[in-house]
Amino acid sequence: MSDIRALIAGRALEVSDGCYVERLDMHELELEERMRGFMAHFALSGSAKAKRFVQKVNALELIVLAHQDDELRTELAKVARELQKKGFRDDLMVTAFAVIREASRRILGMRHHDVQLMAGRFLLQGKIAEMSTGEGKTLAATLAICTAAATGALVHVVTVNDYLAERDAEKNAPLFAFFDFSLGVVIEDTPLDERHVQYANNIVYVSNKDLTFDYLKDRISAGGVLHTHLKLRRLENNRSAPALILSGLHLAIVDEADSVLIDEARTPLIISETVPDDIDDAVYTQAIELAQALKVNVDFVQSKDRDIWLTAAGNQTIKNLAGDLGGLWKSTLWRHELIQKALSALYLFQRDQHYIVAENKVQIVDEFTGRAMPDRTWERGLHQMIEVKESCEISGQRKTLSQITYQRFFGRYLLLCGMTGTAKEVEPELKRVYDITVAKVPTHKASRRQRLPDRFFLTSEARWQHVAVRTAELAAMGRAVLVGTRSVEGSEYLGQLLAELGQAHTVLNARQDDIEAEAVAQAGLPGQVTVATNMAGRGTDIKLSDEVEQTGGLHVILTEFHESARVDRQLFGRAARQGDPGTVEAIVSFEDELFVRYAPLITRAAARPISTNAGFIKENLFRLLVLYAQTKAEYYARKIRLDTIQRDKKWLQALGFIGLDKK
Repeated sequence: MSDIRALIAGRALEVSDGCYVERLDMHELELEERMRGFMAHFALSGSAKAKRFVQKVNALELIVLAHQDDELRTELAKVARELQKKGFRDDLMVTAFAVIREASRRILGMRHHDVQLMAGRFLLQGKIAEMSTGEGKTLAATLAICTAAATGALVHVVTVNDYLAERDAEKNAPLFAFFDFSLGVVIEDTPLDERHVQYANNIVYVSNKDLTFDYLKDRISAGGVLHTHLKLRRLENNRSAPALILSGLHLAIVDEADSVLIDEARTPLIISETVPDDIDDAVYTQAIELAQALKVNVDFVQSKDRDIWLTAAGNQTIKNLAGDLGGLWKSTLWRHELIQKALSALYLFQRDQHYIVAENKVQIVDEFTGRAMPDRTWERGLHQMIEVKESCEISGQRKTLSQITYQRFFGRYLLLCGMTGTAKEVEPELKRVYDITVAKVPTHKASRRQRLPDRFFLTSEARWQHVAVRTAELAAMGRAVLVGTRSVEGSEYLGQLLAELGQAHTVLNARQDDIEAEAVAQAGLPGQVTVATNMAGRGTDIKLSDEVEQTGGLHVILTEFHESARVDRQLFGRAARQGDPGTVEAIVSFEDELFVRYAPLITRAAARPISTNAGFIKENLFRLLVLYAQTKAEYYARKIRLDTIQRDKKWLQALGFIGLDKK
C-alpha cells in the first residue's frame, strides 16, 4: 500500500504488511503529537467559508466537464499527492471535489448538490455533518471517501446495520471502480478468513458492531499489544504470527453518528467464550421460582434507571423461603445476587421487546436498531435466568476475553467524522467525549413535511385501535403509510388488528429482518402499509411512486415516543424527503413506558381530565409533558454513558496494576 501523508501532516508513514496504525490512549505518544500537527491544518470555519468553498468548486465545473475520464483520474491523483504533504486543505479539496462530482455525474448519474459539497468538506475537517433526513448523506460521503482513499488512507464507512452497509456499498461501487479504488464489505455472515481480505481494500463498508468486534479479535490475537506485535512482524516477517483482521484505524466516517457514538455507547462491547457453568441449572430454576413469590413494592422496588432492589422484608422472605435449600442459598451474598438477577429477568426484560425467542434460544433485540443479535448475551447469570423464564435450554456462562467501549475505540481513529440528521442536541457530549464538533448543513430544498396534531389516549388498547383504523383510512385514500413501533410485540399486535380490518400490510421487525430490502422497496406504493420497529427509523430511503406523491406523499405514524427525541425525529424524517410532500403524526397512550417511568405523577395528573370526562388537556401542554419526560430520560442515559467511561477507566487501571497490557 502507498505511503500515507494525509493523516500525518508533512511526514510519511510507511504502511505495508505488518504496520497497524491507530491512535493510542496515552496522549504523550509520538503518534498523538503527529495527529495534533495534522489537525492544526484545520481551521474552524463558519458558513461563510463553507459557501466560498462551494463557489470555488462550482467555478471548476466547466473545466472538469471538458476532461476525459483518464484526465479526471490523473487530476485526482495529482491533487492527492499534494494532500499527502499538506493535509486536507480547502485549496486542494476544491479540485478533488470538483473532479469527484463530475465523475459521479457520469458514472452514477447523480451530481452533488452544493449542500453535499459542504457536508463532504465538514467530514474531512473531522466534524459531524448534520444533514436533514433525505438530503443525500450517502452521496455526500463519497466526496470525503474518494478524496481520502486517493491519498492512500484506509477508509472505514461505518453503518448501523448490515443492510445499509451492503446497500450503500452497492450504490457507490461504480464510482469507486472508476477511480480504481478497491471496495470491501463486511457483514455479520462474512467468514473470518474473508474479513482480512475485505479490510485490506481502500474502502470498507461495515457495521459498527462488526468493526469493533473485529478490532477486539485482533487484540486477542496479538496478545493485547497490537503495535508491538506488528513491529515484530514487520522486522522478522514472522509467518507464525497470527494474521490480523484489520489493517489499522485511519479514517472512520460514521453514518447515523449520534446513534453509534451516543445511543449505543452505554455498555462496553465484550468478546467472551463459553465456559462450563459452576452454578447448577437447578439453582437458576429455584431463583426464578423464589422471585415469583415476592411482592412488588413490598419485597422489592424498581428504580427509574432499571435497577431492582430487595427491601429488608424481601431479604427476610427469601431467607425463609430458601431455608430448606442448601449450597449457594446458604450464602447471604449469593442469595441476594441470584434473586436480583431473577427479578430483573422477570420484571425488567420483556419478551418481544428486549429479546425474542427463536429456535428455542433467547436472542437479544437491539433497542436502537430493532434487530436481533443472536451472538450477544447478558452477563453474570442474567441470560441464564431469562432462559429459565422462557423454558429454553440453559447455555453456559461467558468468560470475558476482551472488551472496549465505543468511546475508546472510535477515539483511536486518526481521523473520526460522521453524518446524521440529529446531532446538535448531543454536541456537548460529542465534544467532551470524542473532541468532535457538529456542523449543520442547510437543506437543498425547503421541507414540505406537515406535523399533524398529536393524539393521546388513556389506555394502550385505545391507542392501538385508533392507529389501526387511522392507517386503514389513509391507505384507502391511496397514501403510503409507515407506522413506527418501539417493540416487536407492538408491531405484531398492530399487524393483527390491521388483518382483522382486512388491511393488507407488511410487518418489519427482528423476526422478519430478512425481508427488509423488499419491504422498503414496496413502502412507497399506493395503499402500502408498513409496520416497523426502529429498523425503519434510520437510513431508510423510501421512494414514492407518482401516485403517492400526488395524493400527499408518505404518512408516518409514531405510536410511542422514545426516550430520545432524536429517535422520534429520525422516524418522522422518513416522510417528505428531498422536497417531497408528506405528513407525520403521533398517536400515543398515557400508559407508554416513557410517561410511566419518567413522569408518573405528572402523567396521572394530565390523564385525570380524560378519565373523568372533564375535558382533554391541550396539545401544547401534552408536548410539554413529552419534553419533560424525554429530558429526564436523556439525563439518565447520559449518566449511564458517563458511568460506562468511568468503569472503563477503572478496568484499564486494574489491568495496568496487575501488569497486563491496557492499550
